[in-house]
Amino acid sequence: MPLILPRDLPVIQTLRNENICVTNGTGDVNNEARPLKVAILNLMPDKRADEAQFLRALSGTPLPVEVEFLYAQSHVSKNTPTEYLETFYKTFDEVKCKKYDGLIVTGAALERIAFRDVDYWDELGTFMDWSLTNVTSTMHICWGALAGLYHHHGVPKHLLPQKKFGVFPHTIVEAYQKMKIFRGFGETFYAPHSIHAEAKTEDILRVPQLILLSASEEAGAYIVLATEGRQLFVTRHPEYGRDVLKREYERDLAKGLNIAVPKNYFPDDCAANTPVMHWRGHSRQLFGNWLQYYVCGEAD
Repeated sequence: MPLILPRDLPVIQTLRNENICVTNGTGDVNNEARPLKVAILNLMPDKRADEAQFLRALSGTPLPVEVEFLYAQSHVSKNTPTEYLETFYKTFDEVKCKKYDGLIVTGAALERIAFRDVDYWDELGTFMDWSLTNVTSTMHICWGALAGLYHHHGVPKHLLPQKKFGVFPHTIVEAYQKMKIFRGFGETFYAPHSIHAEAKTEDILRVPQLILLSASEEAGAYIVLATEGRQLFVTRHPEYGRDVLKREYERDLAKGLNIAVPKNYFPDDCAANTPVMHWRGHSRQLFGNWLQYYVCGEAD
């Protein structure tokens, strides 16, 4: 089934070149199934570069998905032109009276900044409060997950002594292995990490409304559930494409930073080799299960 995207969104041609079915607006869809309406609150610095990653992740479901992009109007983007945002994105005021089946709150490069020092923190809180009444299920990603855990449940973030960088194995907490969000998962699955801060397992477990579903012995808490599936906190980056960590590594080297090779990413830990995308199946399954069983309202 197709992704239904804003008309003339530049990433459409990229997706079509990858044989992903895309249409320009609901008028182009001839299907009896009502499209799932999913909004993406894109907090990433270069919004255009990250659109494709999330759209690829949403394209694996048999259900048609209509996507709208949102942005924080109180923040002046340095990497995305205002004209682009005004053409293809919507503000809170434009959507505050609308209902969505799903919402994705993306990551942001803000982990080392205190939440309340983020210039759009109040506006983000408004979006998050609105999601409780206007969205069936919200998936928070990486910094968006840390922000959501703090805003909704008071879970603090903790700075790491050094960047957690690479692809790490995770397992499902035994009591929750049969939950629908994990259908099709293997015993061990991988996810990319590029983080300077984390939510500690012990802080999550202190909150009765939160359920820690998945974690890594080496990398900590990964997937957290709340309010019967209406909130999903994914503390890493399952949506990342093959080359994202490579680009981050090369960027940090060019800046003269003391950065280690991403762990479990390049074959033989040699940056000249093509990265292995260990997490592709996990990413598609995670987003597909979220759409089918939580966004559609059929959660456990």
